[in-house]
Amino acid sequence: MSVTKPLPHDAARLHVTGQARYVDDIPTPSGTLHLAFGLSTIARGRIAAMDLSSVRDTPGVVAALTATDLPFANDVSPSAHDEPLLSDGTVHYVGQPLFVVVADSHRAARIAARRAVISYEEDQPILTLEQALATDSRFEDGPRIYARGDAAAAIADAPHRVEGTLELGGQEHFYLESQAALALPQEGGDMLVHSSTQHPTEIQHKVAEALGVPMHAVRVEIRRMGGGFGGKESQGNALAVACAIAARLTGKPCKMRYDRDDDMTITGKRHAFRITYRAGFDDIGKLSGIEFVQLTPCGWAQDLSLPVADRAMLHADNAYFLPAVRIESHRLKTNSQSATAFRGFGGPQGMVGIERVMDHIAHSLGRDPAEVRQTNYYAPAAAHPAKTNGTTTPYGQQVDDFILHEMTETLLERADYAARRAKVAAWNAANPVLKKGLAFSPVKFGISFTLTHLNQAGALVHVYQDGSIHLNHGGTEMGQGLFQKVAQVAASRFGVDASVVKITATDTAKVPNTSATAASSGSDLNGMATQAACDTIRDRMAHFLADYHQAPPEDVHFADGHVTIGQTRLAFAEAAKLAYENRISLSATGFYKTPKLAWDRIKGEGRPFFYFAYGAALTEVVLDTLTGENRILRADILHDAGASLNPALDIGQIEGGYVQGAGWLTTEELVWDAKGRLRTHAPSTYKIPAFSDQPDQFNVTLWDGPNREETVYRSKAVGEPPFMLGISALMALSDAVAACGSGYPALDAPATPERLLAAVQRVRDGL
Repeated sequence: MSVTKPLPHDAARLHVTGQARYVDDIPTPSGTLHLAFGLSTIARGRIAAMDLSSVRDTPGVVAALTATDLPFANDVSPSAHDEPLLSDGTVHYVGQPLFVVVADSHRAARIAARRAVISYEEDQPILTLEQALATDSRFEDGPRIYARGDAAAAIADAPHRVEGTLELGGQEHFYLESQAALALPQEGGDMLVHSSTQHPTEIQHKVAEALGVPMHAVRVEIRRMGGGFGGKESQGNALAVACAIAARLTGKPCKMRYDRDDDMTITGKRHAFRITYRAGFDDIGKLSGIEFVQLTPCGWAQDLSLPVADRAMLHADNAYFLPAVRIESHRLKTNSQSATAFRGFGGPQGMVGIERVMDHIAHSLGRDPAEVRQTNYYAPAAAHPAKTNGTTTPYGQQVDDFILHEMTETLLERADYAARRAKVAAWNAANPVLKKGLAFSPVKFGISFTLTHLNQAGALVHVYQDGSIHLNHGGTEMGQGLFQKVAQVAASRFGVDASVVKITATDTAKVPNTSATAASSGSDLNGMATQAACDTIRDRMAHFLADYHQAPPEDVHFADGHVTIGQTRLAFAEAAKLAYENRISLSATGFYKTPKLAWDRIKGEGRPFFYFAYGAALTEVVLDTLTGENRILRADILHDAGASLNPALDIGQIEGGYVQGAGWLTTEELVWDAKGRLRTHAPSTYKIPAFSDQPDQFNVTLWDGPNREETVYRSKAVGEPPFMLGISALMALSDAVAACGSGYPALDAPATPERLLAAVQRVRDGL
């Protein structure tokens, strides 16, 4: 079978030779116009006056549009219709688009956009959590609360207690390809849009709304993105809509792309969090009760903040059974970029909270942190003939596939954990300046969209008379290898080599009403939809060939590029040609919806996830206590990808996810000044991990075991879960800091050199 083979990414050769075509590489017709936004320079207030005469007089400028020039809806929000494309007179953050310039070149549009003369009536912006709480600036009437049992009483009755506060910063997506769109007007008022987007159907919907036409009048196509990480789930709406409106106005193709500074200034980031906790536990560290208060600044518009904050609550347990628990979540409205989807979608923030608690408990008891974690694990999968204590999440979903007990033991043994802990202790005793840290952390990540109706997908498959196969589905390719995996599924259903399958651009005219490629569900959803389409065609062929050769259908087999009918063996191409000549349909659609889901987000009850993906990581670091500089020396990872569709691609995702997760928690610091201006808006001021920042020893292994649920070839999602493996890097740095004194490090993230030095001083002072 083609599945399970470690085939290279379908565009690997194009990537390394520079031939891969992205939106900005598409050849444009003569006369194509270019767009740029004019941006606000204040965080909150109203536009008193806006003079665009100098903008319009700039050479090359065709038009400068404001909100009053828009023909229909002035909205690019993915959710609450609270995000105008262009300011309606009110300003909500520094970098908000106020007007759009249409010019004959990218450079001319950018130059002109900076020539506007704008005066404002400024208001005091809400920039901090404290300001938002004080003014009750939020997106819901009050906090969302999920609870089980009496957590306060359990904490009060426990022999031991810890409490603390954890600050978690946001994160810039820093996809290599910035946001881009190209709109090409068609006959009859139709519009073709090329957009660097994870959600073509949403682009189609928002463009149709902005043009006042039905969705069938808008076609959206995307072959690939140069990275997405969630940042292209909703943030591309503005560019696509602006280009479509300008194309309709001028009758010419219109194109827009952000440069890096504009991209970082305009678009949303990962949600920052402040998590306050109280926990009660016994002498071995077993939890009896825990309380979390999660505060997140969501920015100026709702975007996807509610489901992000929901998922943070849903992952506040991570891998641990919480007997009595209360999770309180505040979604606060602030005058900054609208925080948005980012790999893990709130799950990482929830997980870091409980991992901090486990680390704090172990430190307070003087026990091994890995042992404390194992003590609090959910009951093993084998203990699940029925619902028993220790098997259900705070929201009521039974965890009946828990495999972290055996995964943890396997990883710690392979990585020589006990001996290395002893070596780290000996090193730290002998070295006053350089301190080492070693930390383990697990991952249990729920797979499915928590908005249940999004768990659906479609596919379109054609088999041509020469035996070649054309594949289209609703997923988008952003470098993760989705297209290759789904092509391997199609090839396996027909028993042919994956090279026979042509992977084509995602296109709303071929597969309608698609969900975003997000929630780690790309392969699950689109793989199953493709499997269904292929099986329809294969079964038609099988029944025809059986009848043609007077054999029962069960004697028809597709394998090794051939079709065998009893004693007759045909090349797949021969079988396809024969079916075509006998008027057998060789085209089919496929559809899939994820089963077993039922979720009430208001009550916080149900089964929001089809299954869980698991992982375990052990990280060793070294810290210079004089400068705060640090390095990841080694990472050992064991990750659960089920029966992997493509081990090479999955291992690549695990490696990249770990490094990106570690970067979020160690180097990637977002800084806004007192005026609400983002100061870390370029590579010169924002530090993503470089190639040299990956561990010197990087050992990644896939856990050998199929998914218990009926997914495509029993595989598991592998896009987001590995991101949380990077939490072990933060815990390892905390371990290194703890070696400097007696106090608990209480290390915030990102753990920059400055924060590390402050933590070192705290533990030396015993605070």
